[in-house]
Amino acid sequence: MKKITITCLVAVAILAAKCGKGTDSEFLITTTSFGKLSKNNSANDIETIYASDSIVKDNAIQLSASMRKEHIYEKGGKPLFTVSISNDTIIDNIRVLDPRYTTEKGVNLLSTFKDIKDNYTIRKVLTSMNNVVLFIKDSDVYFTIDKKELPENLRYSNNTNIEAIQIPDAAKIKYLMIDWE
Repeated sequence: MKKITITCLVAVAILAAKCGKGTDSEFLITTTSFGKLSKNNSANDIETIYASDSIVKDNAIQLSASMRKEHIYEKGGKPLFTVSISNDTIIDNIRVLDPRYTTEKGVNLLSTFKDIKDNYTIRKVLTSMNNVVLFIKDSDVYFTIDKKELPENLRYSNNTNIEAIQIPDAAKIKYLMIDWE
């Protein structure tokens, strides 16, 4: 009986460790990697690394003669991310589409502004017509929040520079991006 109890406790501990707070490395965003990709990978590596997934080369929306986009989908059609590629080989920018991709500090597409400010130092806030972009200190990750998430007096003004303190804690993340340019 004692042997069975110890075996059960060990099994429960292993299961708890696997199901704990940690993020699956396949979906982890670090300072040098994005899931299976690293900063050292070229765009040509995407086809090999994501061979079991679907890669759609976006020929319709060419940003310029030297810039293109590729969309990566899981088998079954779930979108994972979109990558912007320049000069046919350089991964410039990644737009996260799947909330399983999570930063080392636990922030993902399902997080809120409070999660961002509690885990990161905001270096700069850029206000655009429809969004607020939050650039993070010492990181290639940046976040976009839709102005619809802001108080009404800040939503419609294009001339207002919005500061981080004006963004509600509950504001949802619209885009999570990585800039490797």
